[in-house]
Parts: sequence; structure tokens; C-alpha cells
Amino acid sequence: MTTAKPQISLYNTLTRSKAPFVPMDATNVRLYACGPTVYDFAHIGNGRAAIVFDLLFRVLRHVYGPEHVTYVRNITDVDDKINARALRDHPDLPLNEAIRKVTETTAAQYQKDVAALGCLEPSVQPRATENIDEMQAMIGTLIQRSHAYAAGGEVLFRTRSMPDYGQLSGRNLEDNLAGARIAVDAHKEDPADFVLWKLSSPEEPGWDSPWGRGRPGWHIECSAMSERYLGKTFDIHGGGLDLIFPHHENEIAQSRCAHGSHAMANVWMHNGFLMVEGQKMSKSLGNFFTIHQLLETEDFGGRKWPGEVLRLAMLMTSYREPIDFTVRRLEEALTLLERWERAAGDAEPAAQLSSDLVERLVDDLDTPAVINRIHTLILEEGRAADGLALAALMGITVKRDVAVDDTVATQIAARLAALNAKDFAEADRIRNDLAEQGIALMDYKDEAGQRQTKWEVKR
Repeated sequence: MTTAKPQISLYNTLTRSKAPFVPMDATNVRLYACGPTVYDFAHIGNGRAAIVFDLLFRVLRHVYGPEHVTYVRNITDVDDKINARALRDHPDLPLNEAIRKVTETTAAQYQKDVAALGCLEPSVQPRATENIDEMQAMIGTLIQRSHAYAAGGEVLFRTRSMPDYGQLSGRNLEDNLAGARIAVDAHKEDPADFVLWKLSSPEEPGWDSPWGRGRPGWHIECSAMSERYLGKTFDIHGGGLDLIFPHHENEIAQSRCAHGSHAMANVWMHNGFLMVEGQKMSKSLGNFFTIHQLLETEDFGGRKWPGEVLRLAMLMTSYREPIDFTVRRLEEALTLLERWERAAGDAEPAAQLSSDLVERLVDDLDTPAVINRIHTLILEEGRAADGLALAALMGITVKRDVAVDDTVATQIAARLAALNAKDFAEADRIRNDLAEQGIALMDYKDEAGQRQTKWEVKR
């Protein structure tokens, strides 16, 4: 007997509505998400996007099978910010060598950071610098179809050649102009026209092209890479809310006009903004934190935060809603995870999940409801195996550290023996040693009036 696949429903920014998701080809479901520009270590806002689309990747794999889902997350390794960072950090090296040094370091750190957040490796992680030919080919097609022109040492997209430009952001061209910082250059036919190719000085990285030695604009990179690995039209395109305009709007314009297609992606998904302790994250405010800082330093809340705690804290809010990322939120996530660990005991995740257990997860990734369900399964219904399996589907591993349990139990027994022998100094020493490890002890008497001790982690 074949079990019916759970029906996924997703909110589509393009249509501003939630609808059942129907892939173009159920044997090859295709997802693209904008990845990092590797000029610096990724901040926690980048981490949210990585977690959200990793979760979507996991859900698609669960429903359609791992071999039937292709997830592309790009790496932008050519960008003016990268050039500036290379000049700042490696002024004695040739620029191309300095750029490579910066991008190799930061890209490797990004991979390490998002893996610690529980993210699976995407199917493909293309680099912009490895897809220059594809970008130039698309630009050539846009020129041939009169959607682009060369002027002032640049190749620009002719925005007014696309009558329905602006559908994703929901504003017409004039509204977009009024609401965005757009450079008005004399060589542009229209102030809204954007760069596809720009010339490079001898000190800047560049590639030979029909329009002179230069480098691509930001938007053309994703259009070219998504076409190469997913096709002219694919299922889902994701990214942060801040990318709707101009990046995603311009991706759509380039791709549709180059291919003469009705859509670049059928579904557009965007995760909400992230605040830190009630304020917009900013280096000037001192509340700018990288994933690496949160994992490896005590800069936020005076302690290091495990990757599974950061992930759970993110998923406690719906992906479309804004998050106020606070120490209190992390503490709540940590406490919740520890309660699951203690209650689950030695249970192992169930081998299969019934459709009713994933119905909220496939409903536009309703993670707050799923977390509540996990909590009920483990703590109230005695179905730890199902709860652990559901948590695992969300990329959260709930595993009790038996070695820690045994060590703490031994020390508690030694402390109780010291108390019974009225060796209070030794009892206090053991309590203090455990406290330094983040273990809090609570003494009580059982029904027979015997002294007992329970403990919990206060990490």
C-alpha cells in the first residue's frame, strides 16, 4: 500500500498568497537560494536565511525523495566589497591573489558555520567566478533582443523594455525609482537601468569580453547560475526580504527577457528581517554578530551558543515574520532543548513519520506549531521517538549526553556521601565544581524522608 505524499503549501511573494505547491517535475524539484557574498564572515541574519532554505530543502526531500530535489545556493566571490576587503587586508599582494585569499577564507568559514547550524550541503554551490561565460552569453542575448545596451563603458539593462517590470515588489517603475537609491548617470537611457557588465581598471579583477575587460553586475550572476543548474524556469527561488528589490526584481527581468519566458521561478519565498535586542543589527551600535562569534566566543550573553540552540531559536518564529534575536530567546531555546533531552532519555528517532505529524511543517513551514507538537509528543504523550524524528526533520538533533549523565551522577553520589558524613566543605566543593560546569543541583527529600538530589544544565 502506497502512502500519499503530504501536500506542501507555500506563500508566494509574487502572488501574495499561499497555495498548494505543485512542482514542474516531481522527479526533479528545483530550488535556488541566494547565498553569501564572501567579503567577510557571515552574520546571524545570513544564518537565518541559510536555516530557512535548508529547512525547505529538508521538507522537499522528505516529500519527494532526496534523489528528486536539486538545491542550488550560490557563492558570490566577485564584488566591489570583496575588492575593498582584499586591498585593506592584503595590500602587499597582487589584487587577484589578495581577492582569492579573502574569498577562500571567508567561503570556508561560511561552510563551517552553516554546517554547525545544522544545514545540509546543497546539491550545487556554484561560484560567480566560475560562471563568467554563462553571464556573458546571457548579456549578449539581452543586447540582441534589445533589452540591453552598451554605454559609458558599461552594459545596462533597458528596464522599460519590460512592460510588467516590478511585479515582485508590487510597485510600478516610478514607485521603485522613488523608493530606492538609484544612481542617475548621463549615459543611462533611464535612471532605473541597471548594470550588467562594468569595465575594470588595471587594478581591479576582470575578464575579457566583447564590451572590454570588465566584471559582471551583481544581478546577472544569479540569473546565469540558476539557468545553468536549474533551467530557464524552475520551481522555487528564495532569499531574504531585503533582496526583493532590486536584486530579485532585476533577476526576473534579466531571465525572462533573455529567455522570452513567462517566469524565472514559479514560487518566490522570502524570510523576514532580523533585529538584535530590539534594534537593527549594526556595527556602529555594537550589536553586529557573526555566526562564528555566537558559536565560538562569549561576545553575546557571556557564553558560547551551540549550533542546535541557534537553529531552534530561529525556528521558534515563522520564517516570514521578523525576529528579535535576544539572549533571552537563546536561553529559552536552550531550556527547551534540554527538557526534550531529559524527557527523551535513551529513545531513538522513529524510522518513519506519519503524514499527520508533518502537516504543520508542510503548511508553509509553520515551525512554531511544529515545535509545540514536538514538545507535546516528548513531554506529554510519551511519544519521544516521534518527537525526535520530527525534530530531526527540522534539522535539530536531540541527543542526551550519557557520558555527562554518568559523570554527574558519580559526583552527586559523592556529594551525598559527604553530606551524610557531615563533611560540608567537601559537599560544597563538589557543588561548586559542578556549578562551574554549568550543572545546577537541587536538594529535596523523597517520600521516605531520604535526602535526594536532582540536577539540570544551566548552560
